[in-house]
Amino acid sequence: MVGCWWGQWGTRGLASRGRGYVRTNRSTATAQPGVKRSLPGSEGHPGTGRGRTRDTSPTIQGAAFQRRPADQQANMKSSPGIQAAIDLTAGAIGGSACVLTGQPFDTIKVKMQTFPTLYTGLIDCFLKTYNQVGFGGLYKGTSPALLAYVAQSSVLFMCYGFCQQLVRKVAGLHKQEALNDLQNAAAGSIASAFAALVLCPTELVKCRLQTMHEMELSGKIAKSPNTVWSVVKSVIRKDGPLGFYYGLSTTLVQEVPGHFFYFGGYELSRSFFASGSSKDELGPVPLMLSGGMAGICLWLVIFPLDCIKSRIQVLSMAEKPAGFIGTLLSIVRNEGILALYSGLKATLIRAVPSNAALFVAYEYSRRLMMSQVEAY
Repeated sequence: MVGCWWGQWGTRGLASRGRGYVRTNRSTATAQPGVKRSLPGSEGHPGTGRGRTRDTSPTIQGAAFQRRPADQQANMKSSPGIQAAIDLTAGAIGGSACVLTGQPFDTIKVKMQTFPTLYTGLIDCFLKTYNQVGFGGLYKGTSPALLAYVAQSSVLFMCYGFCQQLVRKVAGLHKQEALNDLQNAAAGSIASAFAALVLCPTELVKCRLQTMHEMELSGKIAKSPNTVWSVVKSVIRKDGPLGFYYGLSTTLVQEVPGHFFYFGGYELSRSFFASGSSKDELGPVPLMLSGGMAGICLWLVIFPLDCIKSRIQVLSMAEKPAGFIGTLLSIVRNEGILALYSGLKATLIRAVPSNAALFVAYEYSRRLMMSQVEAY
């Protein structure tokens, strides 16, 4: 009777002493090494709370031993270094997708910002560029653009993760607690200040390459090789290493508030499409639409500032730049305030597909890398 009763109720799980697993059945405890005999009077019902067998087998210790790898995995997944590496890599992939998708429109934007009187509109700029330098002219500056946006996106999204933790600390939230959309926007705004330090030098080289033809036609500079290396050598020879940071103050002024609206627009759009469910489970179409909305929010806010920055970076090839205030006053006085919005149409057309590609590439590559870490 006792053996049958324990055969029904006394089976434990697997217990380990480090040399394999042993099924422990209290009816045969005396026949198993590592398990002590049941005490007298221990045949009470398991649910009564009295008369239980005192089992000294290391079942709990074995379970704890089995849990340690999972704990180590959790620590590894929450490691700031691993998270930063994943964000940096995903940001680089997203930046590459952004450039390859929108580079022709970016070239038209920079040309129209810098020489608004040469072109009557988007189509005129496209046709003149194609007739003068061919289709490849629309991809002038792709190499520095890739370097610029890959570097910027890598630093931006890596710092975004750290800045989210900073916002949590300031807001008094637990470090694993989710931020709301405005808090995410604030984190993105702070992160953009670090990204601007990387963006400014590469953006200067890109803008100069894109407008080299117009600068030569206007007689502002002599005809010279139109390559990345020639532009880099020219900057170093003329202005030294600090010459790469012409327009830095304007870049900071536009990036910090602009990325508040950028990440705010993205997070609010994702919340809208998620409709109360997890934003991390959105498919590619909602992510593309959210990315496009983020790009539109960004450029509507920063476009006049970007126009000033482009003028400073390009015209500094031929003369000492007037600075942010001086360039702004010169544009408004000589060309009118609408000149600050020259090229806006090309920029908004570019903003939707390029930022859609950026966020889809970022989110999916990040999910893939996170799943690989979790599997490990």
